[in-house]
Amino acid sequence: MTESATGGATPEDTPEHAGGPDDEREPDYRFTLANERTFLAWMRTSLSLLAAGVAVVQLVPSFPIPGARPVTGGLLAALAVVAAASGVLRWQSVERAIRRDRPLPAQRIPWVIASGLALLALAGLVLVVLRGAT
Repeated sequence: MTESATGGATPEDTPEHAGGPDDEREPDYRFTLANERTFLAWMRTSLSLLAAGVAVVQLVPSFPIPGARPVTGGLLAALAVVAAASGVLRWQSVERAIRRDRPLPAQRIPWVIASGLALLALAGLVLVVLRGAT
């Protein structure tokens, strides 16, 4: 127990202020800044996916399958929304874990985004092959 300038125990040392499971502390600023950089990377990823979706709809020549451009652009835009929303949620949960000195939460969303991009890449490959065949 620490003593204050008046010689008594400080309020933080009393039993009612003992660290509970939801008590937060100010972490080393480097961890907070690293979490912020990761959040910004999620936002850049989201913006890139959105730009790709707009580019597919506006700039890419039409595909041999009718409606393929708007569907592809829409799926890229949907992945952009998922990336932005999950980036915010991830930032919040990591910040909370850091401040409560808990393990970092598991992250599944990269698998969702990677799977979506892999499916779009396969669909794009099929469209390129079909375009070459016609």
